[in-house]
Order: sequence, then structure tokens, then C-alpha cells
Amino acid sequence: MDIQISPLAVQLPELPPVAGVRVGAAEAGIRYRNRTDLVMMELSPGTTVAGVFTTNRCPGAPVDWCRASLKGGKARAVVVNAGNANVFTGRAGREACAATAAAAGELAGCPPKQVLVASTGVIGEVLPHDKLTAALPALHASLRDDAWADAARGIMTTDTFPKAATRVARIGDVEVRINGIAKGSGMIAPDMATMLCFVATDAKIPVPALDALLRKGVDGSFNCTTVDSDTSTSDTVLLFATGEAKHPRVPAEGGRALADFSAKLNEVLLDLALQVVRDGEGAQKLIRIDVTGATTARSAKRVAMAVANSPLVKTAIAGEDANWGRIVMAVGKAGEPADRDLLSIGVGGVWMARDGGVVPGYDETPVVAHMRGREVDIQIDLGLGRGKATVWTCDLTHGYIDINGSYRS
Repeated sequence: MDIQISPLAVQLPELPPVAGVRVGAAEAGIRYRNRTDLVMMELSPGTTVAGVFTTNRCPGAPVDWCRASLKGGKARAVVVNAGNANVFTGRAGREACAATAAAAGELAGCPPKQVLVASTGVIGEVLPHDKLTAALPALHASLRDDAWADAARGIMTTDTFPKAATRVARIGDVEVRINGIAKGSGMIAPDMATMLCFVATDAKIPVPALDALLRKGVDGSFNCTTVDSDTSTSDTVLLFATGEAKHPRVPAEGGRALADFSAKLNEVLLDLALQVVRDGEGAQKLIRIDVTGATTARSAKRVAMAVANSPLVKTAIAGEDANWGRIVMAVGKAGEPADRDLLSIGVGGVWMARDGGVVPGYDETPVVAHMRGREVDIQIDLGLGRGKATVWTCDLTHGYIDINGSYRS
């Protein structure tokens, strides 16, 4: 099936090198033909690593491998394949991870436990790791510090465009680079979202601080997005710090020394997360949902996610129908404190409903005009407290059915 590039796509930015990182992509023929489907990243000795993973109770073998490997806090290489998720494959899945890590470790000159592996694609099919390991030597020999764009394309599955982001941060008076790539389009919902994301910096950051930074950043980005409410078996976000930059020492707890770095990392993660939503399978519109007036921030987020995951809300927006009653419904079904007679609903900055009913004299014309655009903003005020949250989603179109109905074929 010919998949058209999402109308919400953003242009791939130029990704400068990150000191201590070499990347590349190759064709291994794992599932796809005439396209890259294998990516490798080599990291300088001493690189620290942190990761967060899916909460799905049926994770893939690569997730288990990475969780175990992270206990050492060091990483020298990453190997990622597209087209086969290596999920629900039992002993064969574990053996595929071990064989991949052993082969990559030999090339990188490190123990297998310092190799992280990730897979994305069809669930339940045994990964032909012999094809993967056979392609690794040539791929390793071709690694470059300027091939980030190739890597972003190599990890795509149903994605319609490659996803990447880059920022420059300061630690003391020294500039450090942060590059990130991600893939994701469908089976997207916290925690985390069906996506793979790899971020690298040349900063020197101890594991405890790196872990805290990543978890905070993911909570405000990937864990605030949803495409279809389905939490993947393979979600992985890995953050690497090569330590090549010569900046003031960062304490284990991080603290004020990492204030600017934290802000720029959060920007990279949110940029990538929103690109994933923009590429939601069949998506035509990016939707932002702001909830205020909840009893707590946690309650606000649950309400926002209930609206974001509502098929009726998402299809109404796809049809550019200003049906605010569906938003009221989704608020009420969230299971969080809400009072119909205090609830306010707005779209595009126009308040449509207040105090349990439509706003007197409400003019739907500007709302309809707003919904015809590519980006739709929904405002919900519960009128109960000071809790607030923002989440992002996309509309639900027939394209989602077309893509997922023929995914394996």
C-alpha cells in the first residue's frame, strides 16, 4: 500500500555531529526490501546511559535485555532493527538479543552487556538475527559522525517521515550538543508510546543525574501524547552521555549545574514526541488539550487523556464538527472529580459551554474556522481547583484503518 507523507510532517533538521558518537544504517532484508532497516550507533568508552521503557506487561525481548544492561550504567553500542519487533518470541527472542549484542560487542570492542538492542515492527514473528549479524560488519565499517539522518530513516516502520531534533545547551560556560531521533506512528499511548527514541549528548553526566533528567523529560513529553490509546510492547527511550565535552564537573545529583541542559533536553524530547503524534497513522490534525481547574495535576492529566483517547472526539475533529457535547462526555467518563454545572469547554480560544450549558449567544463560526486548520486546540476548565495538564493527540480518520488493516500484508 502506498502511504502518503503526513500533512503534519515537519522537515528533518540538520543534525551536527555529537562528539563520541558514530552512526549508520544498512539494508539487512529483515522484512523490508530496498530500504534500510538496520541501524547501529557506536559510543566512546566511558559513555553513561539511562533509559525508560514501556509499562506493557508483555514487553519484547529487547526491552528485557536493555533493562538488564542498564544496571551497569555504561554503553558502547546500540543496534536497532525495523520490521520485526522481536516480541512474543520466547527463547528465540532472547537468543536473538544475545547474538546481536555479542556480534556488535565484538565489533565495538566491548562486552555484550554494554550493547543496547531495540526492535520495532510485527509482533510474534521470530527475528532472523542471522541476517542482522551478517550485515553488522559492513555497517560498523561505514559508521560516521554525520549520518544521523540515515539513522532516523533506518528505524522507520509505518512512519511517513523521519523524526529528529537537536539543541545546544550550556553547562557552565561550555556548549554541549544534544541530538535525538525517534520513530513512531501507531500503537502510541503512555506509558510510553510505541516508539523508539535515542538521544545522545557530548556532556559528561553521571548516571543518577542522567536518569533523573530523562524520567522528568519523558513525563512532560512522550507520556503526554497518545495516538490510539494502545501501549506498545517495545517502547524504549535511551539517553547517552559520551563525556567528550570539557565542562565543569557535574555532581551525581545534577542540580543547578544542569538547569540549561535539562531545559534543552526537555525541548528535544517534546519536539520528538510531537513529531510522533504528527505522524499518527492517518492523522490530518494535531490536537492540543489543555485542562485547568482540576483537583490535582494528576487528575487533570487523566481527564485530558480521556478526551484525547475518545474515538468520538477524535472523529468529530476529523470531520471538523464542533460537537462540544462529545468533549463533555469524555470528561465525565474519565472517573475523575468533575461537576457538570462548573464545567467549561472551549475550542480555539472560544468558550462554547459554561456552567452546565451552552454560552448565551455562542457563535460557532470562528470555532468551525479553527477546526478546519491542521492544529486544533481544546480548552477544558473543571472549575474545581488548581490542577492543570496538557496532552497532545491527533484525529482519527479512515487512513488509520487502511494502514492497520493491511499492516502484515
